Amino acid sequence: MDSIHIYGGIPLSGEVRVQGSKNAVLPILAAAVLVDGVVTLTNCPRIADVECMVRLLTSVGCHVQWENGQIRIDARGAFGDSLPAEYVTQMRCSVIMMGAVLGRNKKISINYPGGCVIGKRPIDMHLQAFARMGVSLTEKNNILTACTENLCGSDVSLPFPSVGATENTILAGVLAKGETIIRGGAMEPEIQALCQFLVRAGADIRRDEKEGTLRIRGVERLHSCTYDIPFDRIVAGTYLLGCMAAGGSIRLTGVDVSQLTAVMTVIEKMGGRWEYRNGGIVLKAPGRPRAISYLKTEVYPGYPTDLQSQLLAVLALAEGKSVVEESIFENRFRVVPQLNKMGASINIEGSCAVVQGRKDLWGACVTAQELRGGAALCIAALAAKGETYIGNRHFIDRGYEALERDIRSLGGRI
Repeated sequence: MDSIHIYGGIPLSGEVRVQGSKNAVLPILAAAVLVDGVVTLTNCPRIADVECMVRLLTSVGCHVQWENGQIRIDARGAFGDSLPAEYVTQMRCSVIMMGAVLGRNKKISINYPGGCVIGKRPIDMHLQAFARMGVSLTEKNNILTACTENLCGSDVSLPFPSVGATENTILAGVLAKGETIIRGGAMEPEIQALCQFLVRAGADIRRDEKEGTLRIRGVERLHSCTYDIPFDRIVAGTYLLGCMAAGGSIRLTGVDVSQLTAVMTVIEKMGGRWEYRNGGIVLKAPGRPRAISYLKTEVYPGYPTDLQSQLLAVLALAEGKSVVEESIFENRFRVVPQLNKMGASINIEGSCAVVQGRKDLWGACVTAQELRGGAALCIAALAAKGETYIGNRHFIDRGYEALERDIRSLGGRI
């Protein structure tokens, strides 16, 4: 059944260990293509996007075993240079396979990636970085072919700190000849995780805090290694915001609160009280959240766009008026009509959502249209009176390993 039923209006109470990070594991899986040996990844979330990436790895010749949250990738036979359209068009993140396959096989053919409805997300920055590194690019019948005799290190300046473009440039640079310098790149924790994994496999990557650059000196080969996928900060933020909407008190374990600074600041402004001890966050929600006069989504370490929809669900119940500006993806407000069906009062004015808080939301039949919007509907449903039916559950499965299990552990009825 491609739906979720939630009976809301029950304050949350319980404890959950947060799953491994979707946004960290996907580029690390791509990076495994570069390794002349076997990669073992622990704490790997069993989610739809990881399953899609595993199929992409298999398509280029990797041997993959997945059992009990652990994935083993043997890339010694990864000589394929063409990715199946059926998988590429399912998932936007498939574009990061370009840098890895180019680094391994010097050529890749790929359809323009899909899987995303929240914005245009052009890949121009990825292609410009590749061109600077000696890659020739051609396009025919919507298939992009990139090839090179030898990848060469280069000085790459990104006009915007794109996570995907940063990851692709890193992947292309680790086995390239010479040094690659990335200026203006993203510095999200997931970028740091990718670099940590590659260094463990033998890459030479250094981050210059003063210059704000990443320096990658190409090496001859990468070797076998084991790496533990860090926690998913967006899943953690989703559950914290769920508690803020439904009320109650919860504990999340296996988290690093330093990666959640912007989120915890917003929670404090809404009246939440929290403490961090022994690798866990304990949150006590207020009787009713306070409104936030203005908030703008930003690149890390600012408030993440991936938690903007979930925040709207909380602010729909807040005392007073809130304004949230979306500065990353122009179509991130797709969830608003569905929240309004549940009684929210949210109006879109250009790049801003103006939220007039209501005392109550009520259950309704709503439809998820993308991953984070689907999570926002779950949050609204936990707080709403009555039962909510959320369709298109498959969008939520792209990023949340076992949402029903975790919500039950936190005292929700799902």
